[in-house]
Amino acid sequence: MSIRVQNLTKEYNQQKAVNQISLSVSPGEIVGFLGPNGAGKSTTMKIATGYLPPTAGTVEVNGFDVLTHPMEVRRSTGYLPEHNPLYLDLYVKEYLRFAGSLHGIGGVDLTRRITDMIDLVGLGREQHKRISQLSKGYRQRVGLAQALLHNPPVLILDEPTTGLDPNQLAEIRQVIREVGRDKTVLFSTHIMQEVEAICDRVIIINRGQIVTDQPLSQLRRASAGEGVVVVAEFERELEDVNLLASVPGVERVEPLTNGQYRITATPNTDLRGAIFRLAADRNLTLVGLRQQENSLEGIFKELTK
Repeated sequence: MSIRVQNLTKEYNQQKAVNQISLSVSPGEIVGFLGPNGAGKSTTMKIATGYLPPTAGTVEVNGFDVLTHPMEVRRSTGYLPEHNPLYLDLYVKEYLRFAGSLHGIGGVDLTRRITDMIDLVGLGREQHKRISQLSKGYRQRVGLAQALLHNPPVLILDEPTTGLDPNQLAEIRQVIREVGRDKTVLFSTHIMQEVEAICDRVIIINRGQIVTDQPLSQLRRASAGEGVVVVAEFERELEDVNLLASVPGVERVEPLTNGQYRITATPNTDLRGAIFRLAADRNLTLVGLRQQENSLEGIFKELTK
């Protein structure tokens, strides 16, 4: 395994930021690490990169223990933290040259690597500027170039697309997909479309504990068996909500706002036709009717509520 976490715990005084979690990521995998703010994502990543010591448990990266072989872990890892630390007074190339020298790269090899990384992350037009002159999105690109500069086998990226516009998002997603062909990538994000576009596997952590670790396709199939949800919108609020509850196959009716109702049905039941007929029979004006998909966002909300 490129990343192996076993019974990891991190305590701050009496608070457990991470509570006995275990996970592993294999070579060539791109894994989305999801969770609400404060769930323990960044803490886990900081421990895996050697920036924080664990309270208990073990973490190995590329076969090296983060406590007993910290330098080997750092050589094996490219890390982009959530708050991207950059030397703002340096020029882009100057900063990348400095970062490369820390990894022992020099001469022609470093010049070539800098050129390759600038091309890969799309910094060509900005490469002669000071970092302080760059937008937040381009600063993220500099941080990503730094993480990739020494060609590490493992990439740990904490919200790498923060501050990017839609065009930049698509470009950086493509970069992650490309580098993920021959590297292990663990990255956190709050953008569910990003995970669906890039990842085959999802780990969700909540309150310091892992609540699911599954391939994305399997997670969706499991959620699909929990019931079908339809949102019906009427011109005005119904006088009797039990009308909807009486439709065959309905398990639960939740009033929302402005005449909208969330209706949960038994698995594999399509309520839309029955609700349409009910509205016609009762002379109710139905202005909207849609069936909700089992999206990753919905699954995330359900698992972390």
